[in-house]
Amino acid sequence: MPAPSTRLDTVCVYCGSSSEAAPVWLEAARRFGLILAAEDLRLVYGGGGMGLMGACARAAHGAGGRVLGVIPEFLTQIEHTVPGVETVVVTSMHQRKIRMFEESDAFVVLPGGIGTLEEVIELLSWRRLGLHDKPIVFHNPAGFWDALFALFASFQSQRLAPDWFGDCWSAVDTVEEILPALRAM
Repeated sequence: MPAPSTRLDTVCVYCGSSSEAAPVWLEAARRFGLILAAEDLRLVYGGGGMGLMGACARAAHGAGGRVLGVIPEFLTQIEHTVPGVETVVVTSMHQRKIRMFEESDAFVVLPGGIGTLEEVIELLSWRRLGLHDKPIVFHNPAGFWDALFALFASFQSQRLAPDWFGDCWSAVDTVEEILPALRAM
């Protein structure tokens, strides 16, 4: 496994693009964007302007933060980019994930749907395969990700994942706890 980086300059955020998400989650995404800007940490995100993604990016950008969106061309008309935010348009979802990974020192997973789940599963798979050792923190308000964590524990108990797999990430209840958790990893 590659040596872990001690540098934390860029944080990738995976999260939902639904504008119908719970208002408390939208507000948490907004607060996290403000936290990133205040800490002078660059945000890398999926490039869309909707839902938690858009709330986080608009807040970080509005507070003077550094933001990079990465979006596949076919989504630009659906998820509309955030005006003024540096955005890279790629040709596929695979290119999006690779670019986001390469640009980032650490990963944060806010509540999201199937797209967020798909992104984080690939990220954890790469970790399991020893392709990276970057910190991963889940924002787990009201146990949002608990069912996923139970599934992972089941993999471990049935010897389908190694015992150390549960140490590949941490989970916190509030967005204010995310950066300390990343830095502790």
